[in-house]
Amino acid sequence: MNYVYIAASIDGYIATVDGGVDWLDQYPNPEKSDYGYSDFIRSIDVVVMGRHTFEKVMTFGDWPYDKKVFVLSRFLTTVPDALKGRVELMSGSPETVVDSISHAGFNDLYIDGGIVIQDFLKHDLIDELTVTRIPVLLGNGIPLFGTLNAPLRFEHKETTVYNNAFVTSRFARTR
Repeated sequence: MNYVYIAASIDGYIATVDGGVDWLDQYPNPEKSDYGYSDFIRSIDVVVMGRHTFEKVMTFGDWPYDKKVFVLSRFLTTVPDALKGRVELMSGSPETVVDSISHAGFNDLYIDGGIVIQDFLKHDLIDELTVTRIPVLLGNGIPLFGTLNAPLRFEHKETTVYNNAFVTSRFARTR
């Protein structure tokens, strides 16, 4: 199954125009909650992200994933030495990517990055969406959703409110 777990502003942006995500850290978190992320990440086998997301994660310092990561890029040719064996570059259509990763023995994929999520949705390859709405209006930026070939219907599974501020809703694709 293919899963999305992402934060977005109330107006639907996942980053500022320049890719910034600093606005995500501007809310108090006295309990040091991870807002359900640890439970989610334990439930997946592998991470699939786009090049821009990979480059952004590289600026965070320590590599945050203990799972294998596939980076989708037509332009990158190598990964840093420290990540060899943990990060693999791929390219191709979403269907080809899913087939290749599935043949490698991975079944539960965490799909991350705006363009990649939009492309997988366009090809109807997302089984579950978990979106955390952050109480901010960015007014512009990188949108979570883009155009689709046809409407995609989802069933609401649950909603959790964290710190009386972040609203996390999980939706499963109905086919």
